[in-house]
Amino acid sequence: MVCLGNICRSPLAEGIMRHLSEEKNLNWEIASAGTGNWHVGKAPDHRSIFAAKKLGYDISKQKARQFNQNMFEIYDLILVMDRNNLSDVQSLARNTAEQEKVKLFLDNDEVTDPYWDNSLFEPVCRQVEERCREIIKQLS
Repeated sequence: MVCLGNICRSPLAEGIMRHLSEEKNLNWEIASAGTGNWHVGKAPDHRSIFAAKKLGYDISKQKARQFNQNMFEIYDLILVMDRNNLSDVQSLARNTAEQEKVKLFLDNDEVTDPYWDNSLFEPVCRQVEERCREIIKQLS
């Protein structure tokens, strides 16, 4: 799961997907990262933590990290939150196979970045949860 700073959208997706996949006893390795390095080592945004907690997910212990080329080797699927992330991550790919691993989290749409609007955190969290459930059904 990849977004810009790895403190709002992608930590939500990581935490929710991990929780839901564990409930289904899926042996998936799930992580998140940001295309930027501003927040590396920091916890998710407190508003993301709060929105996740309201839905029963604890993302408070996650730490932000930056996406790097090695992640293409580690992960089979790289889901990005918006088209800028898509372009940024695909530009790091060394070949077509790596580029093809990168897809929009919402298929043909973007997850709104809630960072600048407090009222968006809960709707984004619910949207991410719904999509995580769909992805689990598609891939399991």
